[in-house]
Amino acid sequence: MTTAAQFDSLPTSPATQAGLVAVAMSGGVDSSTVAAMLHQQGRAVVGLTMQLWNQRRLPELQGDGPAQHRCCSLDDVYDAKRVAQHLNFPHYVVNFEQPFEERVVRPFVRDYLSGRTPVACTNCNNDVKFEPLLRMARQIGAEFLATGHYARIRRDEIADRWQLLRARDNSKDQSYFLWGLTQEQLSRSEFPLGELSKEEVRALARGASLPVAEKPESMELCFVPNGDYVQFIHAYARESGIPLSSGEGEIVNESGEVLGRHSGIHNFTIGQRKGLGFAAGKPLYVLAIDAEKNRVVVGADDALRTISFEVENANWVSIAPPQHPVRAQVKIRHKHEPAAAIVESLEGSRARVKFDAPQRAVTPGQAAVFYDGDLVLGGGWIKEPL
Repeated sequence: MTTAAQFDSLPTSPATQAGLVAVAMSGGVDSSTVAAMLHQQGRAVVGLTMQLWNQRRLPELQGDGPAQHRCCSLDDVYDAKRVAQHLNFPHYVVNFEQPFEERVVRPFVRDYLSGRTPVACTNCNNDVKFEPLLRMARQIGAEFLATGHYARIRRDEIADRWQLLRARDNSKDQSYFLWGLTQEQLSRSEFPLGELSKEEVRALARGASLPVAEKPESMELCFVPNGDYVQFIHAYARESGIPLSSGEGEIVNESGEVLGRHSGIHNFTIGQRKGLGFAAGKPLYVLAIDAEKNRVVVGADDALRTISFEVENANWVSIAPPQHPVRAQVKIRHKHEPAAAIVESLEGSRARVKFDAPQRAVTPGQAAVFYDGDLVLGGGWIKEPL
């Protein structure tokens, strides 16, 4: 196994080889089907599988065994190799554990401890997967990297830009997690599943007799063995010597009246109802998390509605940063139905979003992604609502 910074075990090429494509293989049915599709098209394929997390870490979280259907598990690495052997093309496992921990796991824990709710899969795509794998693809002579993401890429010759679009199958669309890609990354990436439904992908996998054709989908984060984020944060913080919080704090209503106490703001997220730790006699929801005061603010569901907010680290993926406010549909979490809004690009890689109608539970740390129909205009990380 090679590391992300050292490629001695990988073949090297001074120039790209015509037709050679590297496939990011997670061991699941989607990326395996991508490899089979490209192989059947007669393209030369090489598989790259990332080892992201040491599954032996934090054994206290294993219980009766790791949670089922996580992505990027050790079994997934073996499945990817089995598929490569079945299709008869080279396959390499690359160790990305250090950058993954630095750029995904630690920020995940840090964000929760500061009262934010992170999107680990977007961080992984933005900061770990695409750029290092594209470098490796170039190292072995492949000009393009193909992945199993459900999204589409097209070229706008008039604007001289590559564009990111939703998948044809809206129920599987993963464009929400890809808004941070650059023009260079889009120009060298391929998403062969973007025009297909999950059922069609399964059929292709069965037709190619792939050993993973009936494998269930991955649902859990690869670094959370038992699926419990709070337990993971506690265990990781103990192992790493990270202070969990400033101790117990207050749970208050919007008027500042103390209703209860909490043992750490990382136990809460915006919109949460269950697990508040006290009986109120009526439904209460988490409205805000004040890390500075170590407070959780709760209130009625109506108070969760927000009409405007800012994002930071904005990336206009398919268009140049607009000089004037633009109409868009904005998604504030993966399962959120995009809502009509005006988006204004601001200095310092920021943007302001104003919805036509208030939206529920705008959550700091989540991503806001801007769409024009199927076209992904851009996105950014949600700051505090205005």
